[in-house]
Amino acid sequence: MEHSKKTTREEYQKCVNVVVDYINLHLGEEIDLKSLAKISHFSPFYFHRIMKAFLGEPIGTFIVRTRTEAAARLLRYSDLPITDIAYRIGYSSPSSLSKVFKQFYGISPNEYRNNKNFVIMKPAIIRPDLELKKEIREVPARNVIYIRLFGDYKLNDYGGTWMRLFQFIKEEKLPMGDMSPYCIYHDDPKVTPADKLRTDVCMVMPIAVTPKGDIGFKQLPAGRYAVFTYKGSYEHLQSVYDTIYGKFIPEMECTLRDESSAERYLNDPCETKPEELLTEIYIPVE
Repeated sequence: MEHSKKTTREEYQKCVNVVVDYINLHLGEEIDLKSLAKISHFSPFYFHRIMKAFLGEPIGTFIVRTRTEAAARLLRYSDLPITDIAYRIGYSSPSSLSKVFKQFYGISPNEYRNNKNFVIMKPAIIRPDLELKKEIREVPARNVIYIRLFGDYKLNDYGGTWMRLFQFIKEEKLPMGDMSPYCIYHDDPKVTPADKLRTDVCMVMPIAVTPKGDIGFKQLPAGRYAVFTYKGSYEHLQSVYDTIYGKFIPEMECTLRDESSAERYLNDPCETKPEELLTEIYIPVE
């Protein structure tokens, strides 16, 4: 099977630039994220992830920041009254501009206008030094039993859920599945409210299984994945993902498939030092 679909870093960057240009031209208007996703040509599932990786912050924050920076420029380089500046960049009142401005810069627009050497810093989340083992893998179809969890990814009881899958196998006298838990993350926490986030905690099985109660069965289709192996604490995974979407995927010239990403945990967090933990990250690609 010949895969010729390559998306270069330049093409990702070009799509991101189109969105940024649009935002800059429409600062005074309502900016709708759905239409931004459309003009970016990224699928809605990956739009927020890629934008965040390239911009160093979520797109919503970026829009607010861009508006606020535009206000900062006008405060610094023009004599326009603060009221006019607020309207010009899409705030209905000077007080709403004031509130946001304070959040970003820690001072009011007025103070900023009178304090010309105030410096603005930007957060960067991409870790260029991050070492990840990476490969493109054709993954065969897999049988999995799973339990679906709803809620904040960080607060889910993964251990307890995994033990229930284990218990089920013993009770049903099924052959043992893969000992490395496989979790599918269906939603993007930057877009979906925490209580609606869906995670499937899966065990890959050698056979098809009859579902029972809240233990489901499905076959994951065969597919092509960019697989990254990360060694280190789970709490740094967010920056690992930002680096994957912002650096590695474009460098590998991968085009993303509109399908959920997944993680496979290669060692047991109960018996492993956090810095020794191994996580495989599966990103679906064309």
